[in-house]
Formats: sequence, C-alpha cells, structure tokens
Amino acid sequence: MDHMSRTLSKAQSRDGTLIAYEQWGEGPPVVLVGGALCTAASDAPLAALLASRFRVVAYDRRGRGASGDAFPYAVEREIEDLAAVIAEVGDSACVHGTSSGGGLALRAAAAGVPITQLSVYEPPFHPTARPGRRPAERLALMRLLLAAGRRAEALAVFLDEAGTPERTVADLRRSPLWAGLESVAHTLPYDHEVMGDGTVPTGLLHRIGVRVLVVDGGASPPSTREAARLVAGALPRGRHRTLTGQTHEVAPHVLAPTLEDFFTG
Repeated sequence: MDHMSRTLSKAQSRDGTLIAYEQWGEGPPVVLVGGALCTAASDAPLAALLASRFRVVAYDRRGRGASGDAFPYAVEREIEDLAAVIAEVGDSACVHGTSSGGGLALRAAAAGVPITQLSVYEPPFHPTARPGRRPAERLALMRLLLAAGRRAEALAVFLDEAGTPERTVADLRRSPLWAGLESVAHTLPYDHEVMGDGTVPTGLLHRIGVRVLVVDGGASPPSTREAARLVAGALPRGRHRTLTGQTHEVAPHVLAPTLEDFFTG
C-alpha cells in the first residue's frame, strides 16, 4: 500500500455503536485519539507523516463525523470504542492522544486496553484543581444551550473557557471551519466527563504499566506545562518531553519525529 493512501472502515464497539476510522500506511499499528471538537480528519496531517513507518489509524470518536452514538453517554463506552478500534488492527497497538484525547487514552490504558506504548500531548489537567470541584456552571450552561439547539453559543462558551481570545473566536465564526466545529459541539460535554474534576488522577496513573511519553509545548502556559510534568511524574514508566516553541496547537511536523523516536525506541 502507498503510505500516502488511506482506507475507510468501521469498528463495532461493545454496545453496538459503529466507530468510523481511517488508516494509512503499513507496519506496527499506531492509533491516534483526538481531543475536543476533533475528528479523524483533524489527525490526518499527523497520520500522513507517520505512515512511512507505521500503520496509522485515526478515528471519529462517538458522536462525531461518521461514527454513531448512544445515550446516555459514559466514559466507559469511549474506552470500549478505542479497544474496538485497536482490535481491528491487531492484538495491541501504540496509541497517541492529543489534549482530552490524551486523557481518554490514559484512562483506557489504566482500564487494561491493550496499549503497548502510549504518548499524550498536553492532556488538559489543572495542577491547582481541587478534588471534587468541576466547572459546573460552564458545563451546565453548555448542556442547556445544546439542549436548546444553540450549538454556536455552546461552542463559544467552550472556547472562552479554553482561553481562546475573542478576536480568534470572531475570526473562526467567519471562517469555513466554524460549521465543522458546530457539527460536533454536542460532544463537548463528553470531553468534560473524560477529564473529570480536572485534577491529575494520580491513583489512576499509578495503574498504567506501559511506557508513556508526556509531551508539552515550550510556548504553552506554565500551568499546562506543570500539569504535563505532574502526569509524567505520577506514571511508573513516564517520560517527559518539551517541544520548543510549540503551543497547544502543536505542529504535526514537529510532533511526528518525537512520536516516531518513542514508538521505535
């Protein structure tokens, strides 16, 4: 197979939900797990860069793109989705998760999903978060807006919570990207469920026995970088790496060599 070509398929999760995925290349399997508002298409640039060495799989998390959904939502179902995708490509796989996708991948590894090596980029934990405290008001507001079909407003609430500058939000609203973001806005509460109360889940991380690389960007906020260091320090086989000059919107061509070195090391 030409490593730049791709194939489209679906995996059936344990609850019967069909999870759409795309794959590129040949070699040891690597599964990419996207963060909030992301689909398989979001990870396509990174997948293409890794496809010369790996069989790379990117998938639409439930409720997004071509994947199905089921109610009520539970993080356990998303863990089963990842397990189903891995089962499609082999007995086990390396996994990389970005942002809340990294949070999901960590939870999957702790639950015993057959992940051989794991990397995560800036899972959005908060070093000063207090156990049991959640952004309840923002989450409740998003749920109300989504229930009323006001996706654009829910999306704006999320972007504001994420610290996105008002000018950037205004530019996004005028861009062709906005419609795609709106189409998956109903899944934003799912990512809140994945991240829990925002604290670094030390007990959960202690249960992960595989090698884990935790990556952050050198130009990201200090709290983001501190959270990455705390996650790496809580993992029995954790390693930490900072990519100079990168932010939360990491450049695929900068991230890809780091992942390649880790997964082949």
